[in-house]
Amino acid sequence: MRHREIACAIIIDKFGRFLLQQRDDIVGIIHPGKIGLFGGHREGEESYLECVVREIHEEISYFVPPSSFEYLASFDGTDIDVDGGTVRGEFFVARDIPVDALVITEGSLLIVKPIELVQMDGKLTPSAKFAIKAYLDRLIA
Repeated sequence: MRHREIACAIIIDKFGRFLLQQRDDIVGIIHPGKIGLFGGHREGEESYLECVVREIHEEISYFVPPSSFEYLASFDGTDIDVDGGTVRGEFFVARDIPVDALVITEGSLLIVKPIELVQMDGKLTPSAKFAIKAYLDRLIA
């Protein structure tokens, strides 16, 4: 069994829109062509927060300081993205990110109004569904 450790973030711009990753549609990546969150795998002994800071900077070419990430939720168990494995994931939220300052290095940027999220459910990666549900549940609570 394969075990992964990931950290991802829901990124929200200055207008309250979600900045999501339209994944490349190429063989060999997890969920090609789906819509996911920016983030990725932990390296070495880095914390999940250090991981999300590094991954977000690599993928959007904009530095978001650790203090700007708000912890959202954790997932620990059967891998929701890859069959036959386990995963430990921590999910964060970063707000007030300036869209015009971003340069996307993996996939492409998809800007989504909150009201449009419901229509996207079938296009989202499982981990993006998990995090967005956690975010929306928190708003309702």
